[in-house]
Amino acid sequence: MTAPDATTGTVQTSADAPAASWRDSLAVYLQPRVLIVLFLGFSSGLPLALSGSTLLVWMREAGVDLGTIGLFALVGTPYTLKFLWAPLVDALHVPLFTRAFGRRRGWLLFSQLLLIIAILLLALTDPARSPFYVALGALLVATTSSTQDIVVDAFRVESLPESEQAAGMASYVAAYRIGMLVSTAGALFIVSGFESTGISRTSAWMWGYVVMAAMVLIGTITALAATEPEQSVRAEAATQADTAFARVLHAAIGAFSEFLARKDALAALAFVVLFKFTDAFSGTMTAPFVIDLGFSRNDYAAIVKGVGLAATLIGGFAGGFLARRYPLATCLWIGGVVQALANLSFSWLAFVGTSQWALAFAITAENFTSAIGTVIFVAYLSALCQNPLHTATQYALLTALAAVGRTYLSSVAGYVAKATGWPLFFVICVLVAIPSLVLLTWLQKRGHFEELGPVRV
Repeated sequence: MTAPDATTGTVQTSADAPAASWRDSLAVYLQPRVLIVLFLGFSSGLPLALSGSTLLVWMREAGVDLGTIGLFALVGTPYTLKFLWAPLVDALHVPLFTRAFGRRRGWLLFSQLLLIIAILLLALTDPARSPFYVALGALLVATTSSTQDIVVDAFRVESLPESEQAAGMASYVAAYRIGMLVSTAGALFIVSGFESTGISRTSAWMWGYVVMAAMVLIGTITALAATEPEQSVRAEAATQADTAFARVLHAAIGAFSEFLARKDALAALAFVVLFKFTDAFSGTMTAPFVIDLGFSRNDYAAIVKGVGLAATLIGGFAGGFLARRYPLATCLWIGGVVQALANLSFSWLAFVGTSQWALAFAITAENFTSAIGTVIFVAYLSALCQNPLHTATQYALLTALAAVGRTYLSSVAGYVAKATGWPLFFVICVLVAIPSLVLLTWLQKRGHFEELGPVRV
C-alpha cells in the first residue's frame, strides 16, 4: 500500500506492506486507463513543435531572418491564455459531440477535429512569401492544441484512480515528449523523404505537415476507445439543472479565488512562470543554431530521434523516481539546476563545430535534463491543484503561466543570439535560471511546500 505524504510531497511506502514486485509495477502501466492517458499524451505533445521548433527550421531554410524567427515565439500566445476559456471547456456542451460522446470525450474529439484542420491550413502556407499567413496558421494550431491540452489534463486527473496516478503521470509525460520528437525529428525525416522524390522543398514541407495532421488521428481513435470518466459523469449530473452561464461563472470564479487566497500565491505563480524559462529560452533557438553550425536537417533529425528519444524516456522515468523518493522542494532544486547547466553543452558544441558525437552529447544532455525537470514540474503543478471541482481550470491557469517564458520572455532570444553569438548565448540561457532558483529558496523558507496537499501523481 502507498499513501501520499502531505508534508514532504513524496509518496511513502508503509512499513508493513511488502515491496511491489517489478511485475506488479509493470502491470500498472498496462492498465487500460493508463494506456489511454499514454496515447492522449502523445496527441498533446505532437502539435507543439509544429508551431514551434519545426516551423522555425522550415522558416530558416526559407531564408527568414533570425530576428523574425525569434518573434514567432509569440504565436504560442494561446498556451499562455488558455485559462481564459478553460471554464468554457469545463462548463459548456459542444453541440452533437457532448450528447454523443460525453462531456470530456466530446470536447476531446471536437478539439482534435479543429486541430487537424488548423495543421492542414498551416501546411498550405509559404514562409518565404507570406509570413503573415504562416503566423496566422501557427496561431490557429496553437489555439486548437492548447484547447486539446485543457481537455486531456482534465481527463487524465479525473479518469485515473489514486493507485494509477503515478504510472499515468510518467506515461503521459513520456508520450508527450515522444509526440514532440515525432513532430520535430520525425517531421524533418518525412520532409527529407518527400524532397528525395524530386518534389520542391516547399511541397515537401507541405506534405510533411499533412502527415503530421494525420498523426492527430491517433488521439482521435484513443478518445473514441476511451470511456467517459466517472467524476465527469457525476459532475455533469450535479450541474444539469444549472444554466450554462452559471456553470461557467462557478468554474471561473471558484478556481481563481480559491488559488489566489492561498499564502504566497503570487510568488508561487511567478515561480511557475520562471521554472522552465531556461529550457524555453534555449529551445527557441536550438534548431536554428544546429542548422547555422553546418549540420544537415537529417543529421539533426537522426540524433534527436535516436539518442534524444532514449534520453527523454530515461530522463522522464528518472524524474518520476526522484518525485517518489525525495521531498518536492529537493526535486525542484535538482530539476532546476540540471536543466540550466545542460545549456553549457551547446556552448561547447559551438566551439567544437560539426562533430556528430558532440551534437549527440548536447542533444542527450538537453533531453535528459529537460525530461527530469518536466516530470518534477508536473508533480508540483498537480500538488497545487487540490480541488477536483476546479482541476481543469486551475491546471490550465498554471500551465498557461508556465508557457509565458516560452512565448513572451523567449521571443527576444533570436536578437540576443544575433548580438552575442552562439557560445555566449547559451551561457546566458544558464543565467536566466537564477531568478527561479531565488524564488524557490524564498518559497522554501516560507514553508510553501509543507502547506501543499498530497501530490496527486
